[in-house]
Amino acid sequence: MQNHIWGKGQTEFFYTITPEIILDAVAKLGFEVTGRCIQLNSMENRVYEVEIENPQDFDELTNSFIIVKFYRPGRWTKEQIKEEHLFMFDLQEFEVPVIAPLKINGLSLYSLEEQNIYYTVFPKRGGRAPDEMNTEQIQIMGRMLARLHNVGATRQAQHRLKINEDTFGIQNLNYLLENNFISSHIVKSYEKIVLDICQLAKPLFQNITNIRIHGDCHCGNIISRDSEGMFFIDFDDTLVGPAVQDIWLIIPGTDQYAIQDRHLLLEAYQEMRDFNFQEIKLVEVLRALRFIHFSTWIAKRWEDPAFKRAFTHFNDPNYWETQLNDLRIQYSLIQESLYNSP
Repeated sequence: MQNHIWGKGQTEFFYTITPEIILDAVAKLGFEVTGRCIQLNSMENRVYEVEIENPQDFDELTNSFIIVKFYRPGRWTKEQIKEEHLFMFDLQEFEVPVIAPLKINGLSLYSLEEQNIYYTVFPKRGGRAPDEMNTEQIQIMGRMLARLHNVGATRQAQHRLKINEDTFGIQNLNYLLENNFISSHIVKSYEKIVLDICQLAKPLFQNITNIRIHGDCHCGNIISRDSEGMFFIDFDDTLVGPAVQDIWLIIPGTDQYAIQDRHLLLEAYQEMRDFNFQEIKLVEVLRALRFIHFSTWIAKRWEDPAFKRAFTHFNDPNYWETQLNDLRIQYSLIQESLYNSP
């Protein structure tokens, strides 16, 4: 199992990716490109819509556009990316609605060796992120997640990250401390609250079934297609972990309405798969770990100009004060959850 959140190497950037390189990479796979190439919104990777002239040569293409994804160098190893793709192909085989990469000559992962960059190609599928889900959509999503997890449990992912208090908590904290990102006047307080949260979290991860999960299953990683329903997309953060990680991200709220919706989703989920309600105690732990992980995600890419533009507040003491306050709130919520019935 790959234990480190950031793969084997330091993440790098995309300075060498030019339109010519993008089009050449696509043409190398057998596509006839028109020259039209549009960058799509993605902070972590580089994703482009490319127009081609020969869609009829590829059975899975329904229009003249493909989506090309270049993985951030150093984030994932080749083995980790191949396991991401294998999960999507497994889901596709069991007819779980997912948009998987194209296979060309039996392969789905390719490389620009001179740039140390891996890339893949997807069919373009129109759709939009679902609006606030109604009762019927919540029930459909519950059954979809159960089916996704049933497939996730069919094989192991030896190289993907296992989410727990060490990988998302301690390791991220160590990086922030070693590289002096946390504002100096609260660094000790921030360190203490993260360690306190991880201490509370550790026993909660014990005796929990870990399977392949989406890992970042918020509504932005679901598209709704009018005639075909909802599809899972973007398995870049595929994890090995508890099923509840995907469930709480679909309905992340903390008010009574969100809790009712989560119960509704779980009722539908259990029509297709058993759910261990002890995992509910992990929801606030996982939310806290996501806060820590998000800060470290920015820190690891801070020299990328795109991140400096997008997160101008990151070096501001107010950012870290807010993070500290949020984690203190999470600590209290985790303590409360320990005394509540699942």
